[in-house]
Amino acid sequence: MTRAEKQKAIKVLKKKFKNNDFFYLTDSSALSVADVNDLRGRCFEKGVELKVVKNTLAIKAMQALSAERGYDKLYDALKGPTAIMFSETASLPAKIIKDFRKDHEKPVLKAAYIDSDVYYGDDEISALSSLKSKEEVLGEIIGLLDSPIQSVISALDGGSTIASLLTALEDRVEA
Repeated sequence: MTRAEKQKAIKVLKKKFKNNDFFYLTDSSALSVADVNDLRGRCFEKGVELKVVKNTLAIKAMQALSAERGYDKLYDALKGPTAIMFSETASLPAKIIKDFRKDHEKPVLKAAYIDSDVYYGDDEISALSSLKSKEEVLGEIIGLLDSPIQSVISALDGGSTIASLLTALEDRVEA
């Protein structure tokens, strides 16, 4: 790889890291070409980008970005063969890995970067696959907020009861 190609690769990776709050570092080195193509296909279907990278280039791209992002915690995981799974949904790569590993031993999770939090090791796959998406969390919050409002509306819909209570109280005060 020439120096210009390395600079271009770093620039591409830097943009990927900057624009993705969720990515997984994996090792899929023992997979056959057919298996890797199968994994890539599954990722593509779900909107996850799988990219094989050179560790040194990934580190340089991370170092070029703000230290606030906490990428330095990932450097230890960038050893040996590495493929990065970029996603817009935190749990999606874990679900793909979990499903793919029903028939294969790899890919193995080295680390996952989830909105500045870092998860290390393959034993985190189950926890990561159960993370809720932003849309699911917002839906739950709206549902929780909607519940008390629905109770008030239901009570108001039974207006004859409330109206009769108010009338009875008014009559008592006047009497």
